[in-house]
Amino acid sequence: MITQHEGLAEALDEDLIGFVTAVNPKGQPQTSPVWFIRDGEDLLVYNRTDAQRLRSIVKNPLVAFNLRADRFGRSGISLEAKAAVDESLPPAKDFPGYVDKYGADIERLGWTPESFSNDYPVGIRLKVSRVRVWGIDRGM
Repeated sequence: MITQHEGLAEALDEDLIGFVTAVNPKGQPQTSPVWFIRDGEDLLVYNRTDAQRLRSIVKNPLVAFNLRADRFGRSGISLEAKAAVDESLPPAKDFPGYVDKYGADIERLGWTPESFSNDYPVGIRLKVSRVRVWGIDRGM
C-alpha cells in the first residue's frame, strides 16, 4: 500500500517525526509526536513501557499516523492503521536503519543506541490499511 503511492515511501524514510493518534480508554483521541521507521508496508514505533498509547491500542487498535503538511495544506500524508505490540522486533539499536536514521538525535539527547533501546523497549507495528496523500511530489 505504501509503495504503491509515488513518493510516499521516500517521504516516510526521510521525515524524522510523525504523529500517531490513538484513542485512550476514555474515548479521547491523543496525538503524540513519535520517531518511526518503515518496515516494508508497515511502520514501527518504539515506546516506553509506560506509554499511554500502549494501553490505548489494547482497547482500540485503530490509529492514525500523519506527517506534517506544508503550512498552506498543499501537501500532506495521512495514514490509517491497526496497531499492535510486536514482540518479535529486535531492540531499536538492532533494527536495520534505525540508528542510521536517529543516531544523531539519540546522541544529541544524551542517549547511546543501547540506552535508548533500554528506555524504549516496546515496539508497535502499524499495519497500514488506508493511505491519503496529496501534493508530496511538490516536496514537504
